[in-house]
Amino acid sequence: MKNLKLLVVALLIAVVGYSQDQQTNLYQNSGNRLLNNQTQNGITIGGYGQIDYNEGDGSKAGNLDVHRLVLLFAYKFNDKVSFLTEVEYEHVKEVYVEQAFVKYRATESLNVLAGLMLVPMGIVNEFHEPTTYYGVERPNVDKYIVPTTWRELGIGVSGRIDNASLKYQAYLFNGFKSFGDGAGVLRGSDGLRKGRQKGAESVINSPNFSAKLDYYGIRGLRVGLSGYFGNTQTDDALVDDSTVGVSMIGLDARYKYNNLELRGQYINTSLSDTEEYNLLTGKDLGSKMNGLYGEVAYSFDLKGVEKLTPFLRYEKHNTHAETEGSLVANEAYDRDEIIFGLNYKVANGVAFKADYQLMNNALSGSDTSKQFNAGVAIWF
Repeated sequence: MKNLKLLVVALLIAVVGYSQDQQTNLYQNSGNRLLNNQTQNGITIGGYGQIDYNEGDGSKAGNLDVHRLVLLFAYKFNDKVSFLTEVEYEHVKEVYVEQAFVKYRATESLNVLAGLMLVPMGIVNEFHEPTTYYGVERPNVDKYIVPTTWRELGIGVSGRIDNASLKYQAYLFNGFKSFGDGAGVLRGSDGLRKGRQKGAESVINSPNFSAKLDYYGIRGLRVGLSGYFGNTQTDDALVDDSTVGVSMIGLDARYKYNNLELRGQYINTSLSDTEEYNLLTGKDLGSKMNGLYGEVAYSFDLKGVEKLTPFLRYEKHNTHAETEGSLVANEAYDRDEIIFGLNYKVANGVAFKADYQLMNNALSGSDTSKQFNAGVAIWF
């Protein structure tokens, strides 16, 4: 892991010598694009979706799924006030609200936001439209460690400091739910993922702090530093040892130079009071989780806007990087994988995808799991 961290740092240093031109609009997600492109008062509509095929090695049948279909609505009330909401259908039958917030532009460099918002951690949590990343499925670091799509209710500020080439975000959110209906929620296999409250009758005992700085002063490069700090929430504050402390730090980088694209991220999460929590709940929550990935892609220009892009990504993530008390780290939770495949962009906002995954864990005697994935992705 130390060598991989050094490689990420070396890549960042290598690209610093290129052009200093600013490109503040190089990286935008659906919400940014809808809100920033509104020229008149009224409603603007957008959306994205993906249809997937997944087949494990040796499986008798594959799985076809309308994985997600999402509609976004932005409404501009006046030059200062706008509203954005994102409604998602997953697997045809499940409905979620992923974003629903009011944005008030106080000044040119200061916005106040309130409502259901994405927590700014890593890359994919804010940029999860399927045409913005390579591979049919989102990186597993963003599934098990971040965990994407992570959104909570809160209030905060955002803006740009163009003289320093910085974008900033700072929010107070409700936290993960760790205990409810007399039982523990969090566990070792997927860390904090089950604790996402998603704005659905959320409980809050104490607000958590989330912040991110993005540097965009070098052409094609975006570097982000994220932090999230606080405590989990419980619907019964009288139950001792039902909450844990959360401290999460993330570093991410994306770089595009002509047809070459590089991206990577590292996320480290420390959890306190997990020994007491596990004794109370019977769970196996680790006291430290971490994950990283590095990806390289190169696009070949075809006719018009069409591009064929092979890519390669390495991921490593461990939800039992450390444990407390008598809990022994489960080596099956120490996982790494290699993903390689092709992305065929046929229009701005439409791509066909195919990839192959090789997945391993540190458990002695375990075999490599293999999976073929294919799908179509849209964003408009």
